[in-house]
Order: sequence, then C-alpha cells, then structure tokens
Amino acid sequence: MRNEDCILSFKFSHIMEPKNIIVEKSLDFGVEIVRFCELLEEKKKYVVAKQLLRCGTSVGANVFESQHAESRADFVHKMKIAIKEANETLYWLLICERSESYPVDSSLKEKVEELIRIMSKIIISSKGAFRGWLLFGVITVSMSFFIKIKALLLGV
Repeated sequence: MRNEDCILSFKFSHIMEPKNIIVEKSLDFGVEIVRFCELLEEKKKYVVAKQLLRCGTSVGANVFESQHAESRADFVHKMKIAIKEANETLYWLLICERSESYPVDSSLKEKVEELIRIMSKIIISSKGAFRGWLLFGVITVSMSFFIKIKALLLGV
C-alpha cells in the first residue's frame, strides 16, 4: 500500500467512525431504509420508494452534518432539519402501512419515532445550554456595565 493510500484510508476511516448514539442509530436507520426501498422497487412501488429513500437517508445525513456545525445555532438548525426529514419518513411509512398492496416494516416506524424522540431531546438540551450561556453573558455584561457606571459616578 502506498503512503498516500494509508493517509487517505486513515482520514476516511476516522471521518466515518460514529461518534455518538444518534449518529450510529441514524446511520443504521438509513441502511435499513435503503433495504426497504429496494423491496418497494421490487414490488414496482417506485414513487413511494423514491420519496422514502430521499427523506429516510436524509435523516442520518443531517445528523452527521450537525456533528460538524459551525455554531450551536447551526447544530440545532441541522438537527431540526433531521427531525423534519424523520417526520416525512414516518409519513411515507404510514402510507405503506395503510396501503393494501405495499410491504410493511413496523420496526422502521418504531425506529424513526425513537430517532425523533432522541433528536427532540438533543435540541431541547442544546437550546437550554445556549440560553444558560446567553443569560450568563447578559449578567456578566450587566455587572461590568454597572461597575463602569459606578466608577464614572464616583469619579474612580
């Protein structure tokens, strides 16, 4: 193996390594969605397969992208997009469930609902941490402002 191949291999293996539970679960879910969509295509259910493939794999793509967000707000935004995609995935799975001639995989519905719950908790805790940081920043700025005002008034 050439030296360049070793470096590229290391870089890509490091990038693709799941860092946490939501990354791992959403990646596994994406693979299961691909398999289910292949089954839909075998049954000639192309339109639903295409829609489900796009939104179902987009969940993991957005979660993965959120791990490299530029800010906390960017992270929350990407997670919110992932939840929207998960909700659309749930919709298409319900369409399959309610249509007589479509295959059904109830475990996918349970897994996407679990992903939605996990991502919702992540967003809530991320926003809470941000609000706490923002409040601390406002208090710190306010205290320094009052100290400066006091110094001006007292001529210190």
